[in-house]
Amino acid sequence: MKRTARVATCAAAALVAAALAGCSSSTKATSAAGSSPSANSSGGYGGATTATTPTGPSASVSSAIAKGQATVATKSAGKLGTILVDGKGRTLYLFLADKTKNVSTCTGACAVAWPPLLTTKGAAKPGKGADQKMLGVAKRSGGINQVSYNGHPLYYYSGDTSPGQTNGQGLKQFGALWYVVNAQGKQVTS
Repeated sequence: MKRTARVATCAAAALVAAALAGCSSSTKATSAAGSSPSANSSGGYGGATTATTPTGPSASVSSAIAKGQATVATKSAGKLGTILVDGKGRTLYLFLADKTKNVSTCTGACAVAWPPLLTTKGAAKPGKGADQKMLGVAKRSGGINQVSYNGHPLYYYSGDTSPGQTNGQGLKQFGALWYVVNAQGKQVTS
C-alpha cells in the first residue's frame, strides 16, 4: 500500500513539474546538424535542427524549433502497415483532439511529451511514399510552422527513443488518443 502511494506521489510530482515547465517562457537555444529531429537527453526525440530547451524541471526534454524544410516519408511498421515517418525514419503521430484542419491543440506539457514536427520553409517535402498534395502547415503560437498531413498536425512521441519505434500508438494522453498515420492520411487503430 505504501509503495502504491509513493509511486502515485512521484507520478503526480512529475506531471506537475512537466506542466510548470510547459508554462515557462524561459528558453535556451541549442543546435544540431542535419534537418531531422535531435535527440534529447532522456533518449526521446522531437523537432528539427535547432531545439529550444525549457529551463527548470524538464530541461532534459526538448521542444523543437525547426531550421529548414522537414521531410515526411513512409515506412513499414509490421502489423501497423505502412506509416508516416520523418526523413530519419522516426514515427509520426496524429492527435485526435486536433479536430480542426491544420490546427494543433497540443501545447505546453503536451508539446513536451509529444513534440511537433516543425519546419521553417513552408510545407514539408515528400519523401518515399508520401503524397505532396496531403502535406500542409499548421500555424503554432509565435508563427511557428508545424507540418500537417491530410490536415492533421504531426507529432513525435518522446517515448520513442529510436527510429521505427511506435510506443505512442493508441495512448490516451492530454485528453485524447494518439495514433500513427498511414500514407492516405488516416489514423491507424490496429
